[in-house]
Amino acid sequence: MPDKRPDPSPYGDFVLPFDLPKLGVRGRLVRLDSASSRALSAHLLPEEAARVTGEMVALSAILGSALKLDGRLTIQTKGDGPLDLITADYYGAEADRGRGVRGFARLDMDRFAGLEDKSFARLAGTGALAITIEPRRGANTYQGITELAEEGLAASAEAYFTQSEQLPTAIRLAAAPLYLPGDPMPHWRAGGMMLQMTPNEATREAEDGELSDDWERLSLLLGTVEDLELVDTSLAPETLLWRLFHEDEVRVQPAEPVAFRCDCDADRIAGVLKSYSAEDRAGLADDDGVIRAKCEFCGTVHEIGPAALA
Repeated sequence: MPDKRPDPSPYGDFVLPFDLPKLGVRGRLVRLDSASSRALSAHLLPEEAARVTGEMVALSAILGSALKLDGRLTIQTKGDGPLDLITADYYGAEADRGRGVRGFARLDMDRFAGLEDKSFARLAGTGALAITIEPRRGANTYQGITELAEEGLAASAEAYFTQSEQLPTAIRLAAAPLYLPGDPMPHWRAGGMMLQMTPNEATREAEDGELSDDWERLSLLLGTVEDLELVDTSLAPETLLWRLFHEDEVRVQPAEPVAFRCDCDADRIAGVLKSYSAEDRAGLADDDGVIRAKCEFCGTVHEIGPAALA
């Protein structure tokens, strides 16, 4: 069967750092194409749930790349709604592997079908958003938690930075399906943009006791960005940034490529299974004695035979 995926775009699968040096503000623009499509293809979700999952994957790329992370950043929500779990991982670049993202969501289809209002607040319910940073070496794991905002993931992340980092932050996220002729499966694109005060500027404004007019103006400008502008792989990112911030002398840095990446590993799964009793492992095995573990992120089925557990 021929591959029906669209050709890769030069304006997809990247994170573009930028800054407004005169205002003490830095930013990130992310647009995902094949990376987000692959991330959402392992589990088919209704459009409302898939859209939130795509936004989560884009958010992980924004935050993980902003930290210049050597390791993994995980963003996860847990709530009491039908979409009770949403999680995404960002992996920093390594010597033999580039930056990457993956995502997964869990949805109770029966409860979802009963919802008339499928807004984020009703989908996710009351809960929390957690950001976990796991460096590969030299530092301890860090986790910060904030309440889920009814307005969505962007508002939840903004609240996290305001409360935990004391850094005024504005975020826009979007995700949308692309349908190709002859292919009934959606190809999800996702994007987002973040503006954030530098620590020095945030300290200065905190001493003044209120946010500046410039910050309020920039936040309003970010709010004018349409979903299509964030996910349109035919729109040059510099064009979008120039439209928004040309009066503020926006300075763009080199784009950083991002791909789908899943670090699931059969040996790691076998190591976990070895901690189980032989009786428990027998209950997990199929009739042929092989334990088959499916990765929720990429859909790979890892076959763990008796020899691997000896």
